[in-house]
Amino acid sequence: MTKKILIVEDQFIEANNLYIILEKAGYQVCPIARSYEEAIELIDSYEPDLVLLDILLDGDRSGIDVAWKLREQGIAFIYLSANSNKETLDSAKETKPYGFLVKPFRKKDVLVAINIAHYLHEQQKDEFLRRESELSEQLTNLIDEAVDLERSLLALVRSLQPHIPADLFCVLTFAADNSALDIFSFYRTGFNDYRFIDKPELLKIIGLTSKNITVLQQNCFDENSYGFFNDLKQFSMRKLEAVLANSFEMRSSITQPLPLSSGEKFLLLFFNKHEQGYSQDHMNLFERWKKTIASSFDKIEKIAISRLSAAQVMDKAEKLAVTTAFKRISGNGHLILGVLDHIMMISKADTTVLVMGESGTGKELVVDAIQQLSLRSNKAFIKVNCAALPADLIESELFGHEKGAFTGATERRLGKFELANGGTLFLDEIGEMPFESQSKLLRVLQEREIERVGGVYPVKIDVRIIAATNRNLEYEVACGRFRIDLYYRLNVFPITMPSLRERPEDIPELIAIFLKRYAVLHGKNIHSFSGSLVSELQHYSWPGNVRQLESMVERAVLTSKGTIIESVELNYNKEKELPVNEENLNLKSLDENERDHILAVLTRCNGKISGKGGAAEVLEINVSTLKSRLKKLGIEKEKIISFSND
Repeated sequence: MTKKILIVEDQFIEANNLYIILEKAGYQVCPIARSYEEAIELIDSYEPDLVLLDILLDGDRSGIDVAWKLREQGIAFIYLSANSNKETLDSAKETKPYGFLVKPFRKKDVLVAINIAHYLHEQQKDEFLRRESELSEQLTNLIDEAVDLERSLLALVRSLQPHIPADLFCVLTFAADNSALDIFSFYRTGFNDYRFIDKPELLKIIGLTSKNITVLQQNCFDENSYGFFNDLKQFSMRKLEAVLANSFEMRSSITQPLPLSSGEKFLLLFFNKHEQGYSQDHMNLFERWKKTIASSFDKIEKIAISRLSAAQVMDKAEKLAVTTAFKRISGNGHLILGVLDHIMMISKADTTVLVMGESGTGKELVVDAIQQLSLRSNKAFIKVNCAALPADLIESELFGHEKGAFTGATERRLGKFELANGGTLFLDEIGEMPFESQSKLLRVLQEREIERVGGVYPVKIDVRIIAATNRNLEYEVACGRFRIDLYYRLNVFPITMPSLRERPEDIPELIAIFLKRYAVLHGKNIHSFSGSLVSELQHYSWPGNVRQLESMVERAVLTSKGTIIESVELNYNKEKELPVNEENLNLKSLDENERDHILAVLTRCNGKISGKGGAAEVLEINVSTLKSRLKKLGIEKEKIISFSND
């Protein structure tokens, strides 16, 4: 069926050009919307499959406001952008678009972006349906296996955690007349571990009397306070939430009512230590699952509640098995627990995963965990280091070759894709793959088939792709070193491994693990690091991340003469200490990024503009168009020559 596309653009020429491009490509194009109001009206009337959306529109409402509506309705959208400031672009990125198109538009860029957006949207829909089915099954089991309220609530927390993450989860119960009854709280202490906090213990923690908290709880049941809040200052409008957030050092929250068929009500409070922990997506998820969750509690409420102590609840509650896949990923900080949640969420699917993070953070451990938990765990798992592949042999290494395909090809050889058929292929350091080879990889990801070098027929493959990189691929795309279409093909489900400086709370546990390992390995009787040294290490920036910490501990074990390590050598040279992170560089305007991109291509082409192997051919634009862009961006002939010789 022909896809319907809506253009939301207030500039007539730009909108008309897009209309012509799409119509000639065979798309069904809706009438053009030029404002927020027109866009909302046309979205409701035509129900488009995709929206091309200008970020800045005439009037009080922007394209970003339209984007939030599109996310609620599950409609894919691509932003149309000219020169936007950093604040606007950051706000736009929060809506999780399916791509960006920079004005002026090229036909090929538009059509490629649309194909990518359709692909991503279908992938995400399939993944969402899988997750929703999985959660529905878990909630149904929760109803069937309900024993008492505390354990049932714990099961609910565990079921919701990968979808609506919470470092603190509180349930406030109310009678049919809205009078306050009880409070149950669960504080996350590990991947699958929670500390149950009943009302008496909660009162001690937050320093309130039973009477005071009842008054505060009574004031919570106010529809004006429902929703998600990422700004801690806004907690002042909701006093009990403010007390809980401050007492447990939480930075964001969700407040959601849950009316039961009996007339009684629950108020669910989700708290997160991350300052941007929640979004409208979490609210939408809760709304879709609200009836199922409510039916769970309708059943649970009828069960006679046997009061258990906090210790008993956690000891007797049936814990989900913490698989050996997580044994090598250490830490209980909220960032690393978030990574584990994402692993659990995606491991059973065949979705492509992109693992990102600085060198030494443990990206390969994440990949190994996904593989061990996947449905392909007993199938082939092939690892490829893209940085180590010789440029002239990449095609042969990945796709294989036939006998006689080239000098030295004395027999048929299967490539990594065929060796991984039925299983998983891990493309490590994908950001290092040469630009010229990326198009070949993209074609395989699109077609799900390979051609051996020298082969005649394509070979169908069934391979799950997991990729990893320590590079900022968005920055690499902007610099012309990584294909944008390949980036979006890989970035279906991103997982970012946090740097060690972002998770100082995990350093004591990591030190203890490494100390035990290397003390045994080297036959040393060393018990611990001193408290003051551990505190110092928690304030160090760790440019080499966990890998550097492990090396430091081993070195300290080897050189220590006592049972307690009191000091270690650390490099406090700030110029060397801070890791190179392109995201920390000053963000450039779109024109500046385009200029850098063109200059990067010219460098690769040795300053050649036209003809075979020239910049115009690589950029896939007319020579005259390229020359006009050079003139507009102030790239002079002398600059081209000097740049290519740098």
